Amino acid sequence: MTSRERLKAVIEGKIPDRVPFQDSYWQTTIERWRREGLPADASPNEYFGSEMAMVGGDYTLQFPERVLEEGERYRVYTDTDGATRKVMVTGDGWVPYWLDFTIKSPDDWKQHRERGAYDPSRLSAGLVDGYRRAREQGKFVVYRGHACFHPTWHKIGMENMLIALIEEPEWITDMFAVHTQLIIDMYDAIKAQGIECDAAWLSDDLGYRTAPLISPEMYRQLVLPYHQQACQHFARDGLKTMLHSDGDVRSLIPFFLEAGFSCLHPLEAKAGLDVATLKKEYGKQLVCFGNIDVRKLAGTREEVEEEVRAKLEAGKEDGGYIFHSDHSVPSDVSLENYRFALELLEKYGRYD
Repeated sequence: MTSRERLKAVIEGKIPDRVPFQDSYWQTTIERWRREGLPADASPNEYFGSEMAMVGGDYTLQFPERVLEEGERYRVYTDTDGATRKVMVTGDGWVPYWLDFTIKSPDDWKQHRERGAYDPSRLSAGLVDGYRRAREQGKFVVYRGHACFHPTWHKIGMENMLIALIEEPEWITDMFAVHTQLIIDMYDAIKAQGIECDAAWLSDDLGYRTAPLISPEMYRQLVLPYHQQACQHFARDGLKTMLHSDGDVRSLIPFFLEAGFSCLHPLEAKAGLDVATLKKEYGKQLVCFGNIDVRKLAGTREEVEEEVRAKLEAGKEDGGYIFHSDHSVPSDVSLENYRFALELLEKYGRYD
């Protein structure tokens, strides 16, 4: 099977030849692995054989980015959503802090609302060429964007958004609506360029380590309608929609299914998610994507093998599983350990 055939089989509830592979990596992990033998000119996704290719565009408010202050270990700047951030260098890269926002009120939003509309500048010049290369390589092509919850707090601040969801929900749901329409319009514009996607992927971080960021009822009332709008639009073209959400979102999964999502990523083990439990509870309703505990990948070879073997045996039963770390692979995972994990994927992940 090609990567495209393999992932299409999984998404459609069929059994592939083996468990598909996809992953993501911290930049500091890549830097470590280059010191340990990863070729200097190699992209980890290409080197390890990731099977998806992503297409998408710019879904920010397109404010001009401006650097306000810069030092050896920090930078203060206004980003393309109009937020002022300070990013600081740590051992694992840049850590962002949000300091201020251009949009602080419903009136501010009305002033800048038109910035959320689609225009052709949101698509890169190399989009079609990248798609053609992915097709030549037999990859599964995914339309990738952010759904409405996460991008809205980037524009106005998480605390501000959570308070406004209670006190001024009309303001926030209008921001959700504008962003959702942008994601739909951008997909249509990409399709108009002759790009045929195999699935959609929406990211929307809704969970903290121990619970969702909002209650299931608030999700159902205020967020689900916009998730559903996007999923239904993609479904008209026969596309299944995957959802990325960090954290413990177990209590939201029934509502994700109601919205139209058929796959959940990355299933954070450290937030209590477990592929074996999810498979028993949801069966073929939910494709499980991830759950390989990165803490175990940094351990002994025995710990790596037990983690990969157990998750593959649970996940691959009756199909419906895609291999991925339970978040991006951090820099405490050695190249040797990661290569060993992929050898185990080959050993334990086959159906034939």
